[in-house]
Formats: sequence, structure tokens, C-alpha cells
Amino acid sequence: MLILSPSILAADFSVLGKQIKEAENAGAQYLHIDVMDGMFVPSISFGMPVVSTIRKISDIVFDVHLMIEKPERYIEEFARIGADIITFHLEATKQPQEVIEQIHSLGKKAGLSIKPATPVEAVLPFIDKIDMLLVMTVEPGFGGQSYIPESTQRIRQARGLFEERSLHTDIQVDGGITVDNVHVVLEAGANVIVAGSAVFKGDVGSNVEKMLEAFRKFQGI
Repeated sequence: MLILSPSILAADFSVLGKQIKEAENAGAQYLHIDVMDGMFVPSISFGMPVVSTIRKISDIVFDVHLMIEKPERYIEEFARIGADIITFHLEATKQPQEVIEQIHSLGKKAGLSIKPATPVEAVLPFIDKIDMLLVMTVEPGFGGQSYIPESTQRIRQARGLFEERSLHTDIQVDGGITVDNVHVVLEAGANVIVAGSAVFKGDVGSNVEKMLEAFRKFQGI
């Protein structure tokens, strides 16, 4: 199943609720929420108050991406305020297995993310434990970056690792994805597509529809 997860990092926060509803009404299945702490990545984005506030206005799947040091400190809180999928970075904790178990114990899906420089093989100890692998296609921490071309082979490699084990785990990609290049990551094996500027810059509803049309074209529908 192909899933669009618009990233609110690129949204206009003066009309955030309105833009979320526009994306949802146009057919987006997830909402990608980037939480940055200024330590794991240089930027600081938003935290619990924003997530709990927008949870009140939407029932869409909250795809929460924690770009924070020692994510285990905050898993329980994000689960409590409405996260449905909680993704953390392999590079951000010394106890990834425990974090995965913590997320699952709270009834949430566990995602594991890797930076562009992290070997794909690093996820092997956890490959049958996670619900989603997020392959970053830009350096995490800033919106509006261009897609790193080497990411395509990394996505393909990740999909191969899952297929070798007869696993149908979701592969998410985040960074520099547009209507013009989304077919590249879909062909490589990604199925959950994060799009920030490609959705929230301009007419949100129309941009979502264009991306979903690109999905249908890829599927031959």
C-alpha cells in the first residue's frame, strides 16, 4: 500500500489546523510530525504541546519522527498525547531494542530511522522487530533540501533485506521528495512517502491530489 505522509515542518503555522484538514480531506493517509531537539540535529522544531493540540482536530494517523537524543525519555509522553507511529533514530540511543519494545508496550507502531551515512545493514538486529524503516534521503534537521541520489540504492538494499526474510515492512522515505521524483523511490521499494514543501507550499489540497495521482500512475491505475 502506498501512503502519503505530509510533513508539517513545511506548513504555515499561522493556519496549521486549516492546512492539516486540507491535506486530510484531499486523501493524505498520515501526518508526519518532525520533533527536533537542537542536539541530535541542529534545529529545534516543536514538541508535545503542538502534537496534543492538533490531535484535537484530526483523527489522521500521526506519524511522529523523533530526531532527539535518548528518545526513550519521551516515548511514553508522545504515545499518551496521540502518536500512532513513533519513529526514532538508531544513532540517537544506546538501547534501540528497548525503545522498540517500549513503543510496542504502549500499543503503538515502532519505526526505526537511519541517517544517510549509516549503513543499511545496521538495522539487521532489529529487522523483524520494527513496523517501519525510515531511510532518510537528506540529512535530518532541515526542510527544503534536495534528494540525495545515493539514497535510491539504499532504499533498494533495505527492501531486499526485508524480502529475503519474507517481511512486508513499510519503508518510509523523507527528504527532497517531489511529484517529479517520487517514482524513483517507489521503484526502489519505498511505500510511505514523506513530503513537506511538495505538499504545503502552494495549494495544499491540489498538491496532495497531484502526489496521489503520481502514486496511481506508478501503480498503473
